[in-house]
Amino acid sequence: MPAEDPVAAVTASIAADHAYADPALWISRVPDEALLARARALAAEGPRGRALWGVPVAVKDNIDAAGLPTTAGCPRYAYVPAEDSPAVARLLAAGAIIMGKTNLDQFATGLVGVRSPYGVPRNSFSAAHVPGGSSSGSAVAVAAGIVPIALGTDTAGSGRMPAAFGNIVGLKPTIGSVSARGVVPACRSVDTISVFATSVDEALAALRIIAVHDLEDAYARPAPFAHLRRAATPPGGRIGIADIAALVTPDVAHAYGAAAARCGATVTVDIGRFLEIARLLYDGPWVAERSAALRGVIERRPEILHPTTRAILEGGMSRRTVDAFDAFHRLTQARAEARRLFAGIDALLLPTAPFCPTLADLAADPIGPNARLGTFTNFVNLCDLAAIAVPAGFGADGLPVGVTVIGPAWLEGRLATIADALHRGAVSTAGATGRALPPPAAPDALAAEETALFCVGAHMSGLALNGQITALGGRFLRTTRTTPEYRFHAIGDRPGLVRGGTVAIGGEVWALPTAAIGALLARVPAPLGFGTVRLEDGPCLGFLAEAAGVEGATEISALGDWRAWLAAQRR
Repeated sequence: MPAEDPVAAVTASIAADHAYADPALWISRVPDEALLARARALAAEGPRGRALWGVPVAVKDNIDAAGLPTTAGCPRYAYVPAEDSPAVARLLAAGAIIMGKTNLDQFATGLVGVRSPYGVPRNSFSAAHVPGGSSSGSAVAVAAGIVPIALGTDTAGSGRMPAAFGNIVGLKPTIGSVSARGVVPACRSVDTISVFATSVDEALAALRIIAVHDLEDAYARPAPFAHLRRAATPPGGRIGIADIAALVTPDVAHAYGAAAARCGATVTVDIGRFLEIARLLYDGPWVAERSAALRGVIERRPEILHPTTRAILEGGMSRRTVDAFDAFHRLTQARAEARRLFAGIDALLLPTAPFCPTLADLAADPIGPNARLGTFTNFVNLCDLAAIAVPAGFGADGLPVGVTVIGPAWLEGRLATIADALHRGAVSTAGATGRALPPPAAPDALAAEETALFCVGAHMSGLALNGQITALGGRFLRTTRTTPEYRFHAIGDRPGLVRGGTVAIGGEVWALPTAAIGALLARVPAPLGFGTVRLEDGPCLGFLAEAAGVEGATEISALGDWRAWLAAQRR
């Protein structure tokens, strides 16, 4: 998504910023002439293959950008970093132009966007409502059309909540996939940099740039496979949904129901354990973790803190270690439950926010509405999940409503396909701009380090063994059929595809990391194995059975594929 003309792109961003005229959006803003000078320099250099050449970007002001103050929303905490954080450095190397540092809930403590001495960024749809936080300014900058991409951070939902209130996308990556060096910590063990954009594909493109294993970050984790490649839409996907009506406003319930209806096959799941864990983030040891990050400030300079932030952080200083271990055990159980849940579904769909509070609500009660906002977001980082928040339509009051697609760590590329379809099925305009969404990206082609595998049975999407494919980094490519030279059998609960027949058999082609093929084959019982299958669109590695292994098995060739056999068994 490089700019067609860096100077024109920056000129448009400057004009949009002046038109929006929100003094609370930026904490520090690069002067107009400096931005234009950078744009002219990039234009003179040419794209040079840089993915964000000439693209204006905003950065949350708890992330270091060399030469610009990092305040974390606290003026007397401010320092001027000599170096860029790795995420910002990678954006700059990709040709991006940093427009400035955006406002936030102080020290990223909050989901409302009002806990800042720099003011409250204006909600792009209603000046009476909160913008969402803690990444308030970054989200508003995208929603208002000032920049197409902005960096936020996410601990309890800070990279998702303001996306919901701005009709934009908020991508919360796998913890440890993006370097957190140069970021003022909130809860260091569950923090991550996040991305705001007008579309899922733009967010995914930015994440591909900043996601790299950083050996100098103690919390960084190497990706087990190339997790940011976009998949095609699988035909048999299953989405988990929950009974949330009692927890949300009617507008949110309606938008959530409409999103669930667009998912196709859904499975109702119990999220009680996750709701319980969500409450721990602000009523458990992770409050103490926030306090630990700012212990020196709390003990020696508490007067520099926002009153609400100070109350929360001081409360964390009195937490008991024995209670922390109770919470850790409960979290371990929740993570195990999450693994069981996602073994049977492709993703979990939840509302992003149960409601959108007004500024008056927060003035009357600075704590309560914030706590309620985290109902569906707080547990995600704690349970080591990835998530993409997308618009889901508008309520009767004209305010945007959002939903979030949640899945296991390292499956952002797969979640992107689901999230993008939901987004485009609900709205057609970006943020509050009225501009049309950019066209969707095509699925990524098979990469050099991937192998295509033709699946004909329970490894297909939505079926019992598909989790073996996705856990190894598999992504769906296409449906297709064999050439008409095969026979198909049911060997108990598994299919047996053999040559020597006259029928074309349908199945799915999945891309797997080549290094994972052996691990999958080790789980395939005899008489099944892998071999070259001749497909109507060319040869492919696929599941085959030994001819002797199908002797006496029920032949189901006439049905044409395994799903038809399963349907016949249910009748």
